[in-house]
Amino acid sequence: MKITKLTTWSVPPRWLFLKVETDAGISGWGEPVIEGRAATVETAVHEFADILVGRDPRRIEDIWQTLYRGGFYRGGPILMSAIAGIDQALWDIKGKALGVPVHELLGGAVRDRMRMYCWIGGDRPDEIGHHAREVVAQGFSAFKMNGTAEMAIVDSHAKIDAAIARVGGARAAVGRDIGIAIDFHGRVHRPMAKVLLRELEPFHPLFVEEPVLPEHLPCLAQIAGDLGYPIATGERLHTRFEFRDLLKAGMVDIVQPDISHCGGITEARKIAILAEAHDVALAPHSPLGPLTLAASLQLDFVSHNAFIQEQSMGIHYNQGNDVLDYLVDPAPLTITNGYIPLLDRPGLGVEIDEDKVRAAARQGHRWRNPLWRHEDGSVAEW
Repeated sequence: MKITKLTTWSVPPRWLFLKVETDAGISGWGEPVIEGRAATVETAVHEFADILVGRDPRRIEDIWQTLYRGGFYRGGPILMSAIAGIDQALWDIKGKALGVPVHELLGGAVRDRMRMYCWIGGDRPDEIGHHAREVVAQGFSAFKMNGTAEMAIVDSHAKIDAAIARVGGARAAVGRDIGIAIDFHGRVHRPMAKVLLRELEPFHPLFVEEPVLPEHLPCLAQIAGDLGYPIATGERLHTRFEFRDLLKAGMVDIVQPDISHCGGITEARKIAILAEAHDVALAPHSPLGPLTLAASLQLDFVSHNAFIQEQSMGIHYNQGNDVLDYLVDPAPLTITNGYIPLLDRPGLGVEIDEDKVRAAARQGHRWRNPLWRHEDGSVAEW
């Protein structure tokens, strides 16, 4: 079996799909994308095509090592996201060729269903209590919300009070048994993060995500070391080597690799095992489309330390097109009572509606993240 062709489509709301074809008539799909930089990743994918066409797609590890080590410059969000989508497609091909889901190729499932959570509140969280009650009524046992909008490096305590009031409203709306994850989104700098992290403790968060930017992770031990709830991070780390350093420092309780940004299933599996060796939980980042979600679930089903999975159905970015819209059959990714059952179809376990993808690609997208500024006119973190 040989790879014959790579085709990409940029589709709304902000995704990039890749199809890898072979001379055996078996094709695989992946999702290589960085939010807001889809065209850049797409270019990187097609640069890798020079290496890929003519290769046996079943030699996944060798292809991964070639793509990663074959260039003098490596790593980073663009190259690792390009590798990620290719890697997903190769696992999809191999599973289809053998007639088994990817998790069977990785050692077999350790669970029968995967707990899911959803987003509420948007970029600038609002009406949290109402939204929280809605998702609990849908069967979810956990949800995630942004902790705050923009916050200056040293800001007023009024913004801390407002953030605490929102979390308090959510907790009051759903009670003690529902998990509330709070995403700082890297918007909160160290001086304010150490205040906000402690103010949140009475509300018993499921976890707090990205309490500081990735470049400031060394301060986590000082600002969050004695908290009574878990700290999560990792969506903007791209290799096992970055996670190794984070885990070695003992600064994190939950790792959140993004399987479309960290080199795909091949690398994410290694990150998951590395985290397990440090007794750290796994909760893959997945605010993207159906292929990212399906690939993440394949990892969850073989990772003993995976405890919950993010998904983006109904998220505020998904205007006009949503996760299930591009599937021939949405059943495999349908959430029931807060869980997705074990994926049992070959490959990634989902079938992409190529006609729908081609039609949507005529519209395409040029999604960009919001650009925020503080009251004094300086650039704010989004």
